[in-house]
Amino acid sequence: MGDHKSHASSVVEAFNNSDWDASSRLFGSSTYNELGTQRSLKGADIIDALKGWKTAMPDVKGSITRAAELGDQVILEVSWHGTNTGPLATPKGEIPPSGKTQTTPSAWIFDYGGDALVESRHYFDMLALLQQIGAA
Repeated sequence: MGDHKSHASSVVEAFNNSDWDASSRLFGSSTYNELGTQRSLKGADIIDALKGWKTAMPDVKGSITRAAELGDQVILEVSWHGTNTGPLATPKGEIPPSGKTQTTPSAWIFDYGGDALVESRHYFDMLALLQQIGAA
């Protein structure tokens, strides 16, 4: 892999383009921890979760506002912006679409072991997201 920052940025780009094959390759056998939802996922479950966000907000895109690479760790600040035009799946059922837009800042930390992504932790304020789409 060599350039971990480029790899981490490609994860955001693959999501933005709904490129699930690339997403699957980029995540590999790593663990994805989505702290805003308290989910810890691997393999196909990661892709299902990402598809769920695209179902709720088909136009959602992440813009990387800062990036730092420190040895085997990459830290991205990402601003997510999208419109809630589809149902948002939650453990307690679906939240119906509101047609409202949201912009949610996040921090996404990627840990690598050599050339492989081992784990990522995605921190974002789920309550703020839900308030913006009128669900909280």
